[in-house]
Amino acid sequence: MSPKLEVQQGTLALMILKTLEGLGPLHGYGIARRIEEISKNRLTLNYGTLYPALLKLEQEGFIAAEWRQSENNRRAKFYGLTAAGRKQLARETREWQQTADLIAAFFAPKREAP
Repeated sequence: MSPKLEVQQGTLALMILKTLEGLGPLHGYGIARRIEEISKNRLTLNYGTLYPALLKLEQEGFIAAEWRQSENNRRAKFYGLTAAGRKQLARETREWQQTADLIAAFFAPKREAP
């Protein structure tokens, strides 16, 4: 089994937005489980990190929250992506891809002809 990794700074918001885009409204526990599942349990998600990130995204208008009944028949706060959140996700996805491409160029540089 691979060692557990910490969530890289600045990537949690992107993971949350992408999770909500794919699955629709979810409560915090569901978001955390999905992120861990997608990472094949290589990421450890600290709830002390997740809920402040959800609050920040809500305050920025990228997600909206409402209280609903969960699948366990308990009240839970469900978070859903807003239109502003979809635009932010598209912007962050583009930026992340540009960064990944840039780093990949350093790992596999093309040799220039002399």
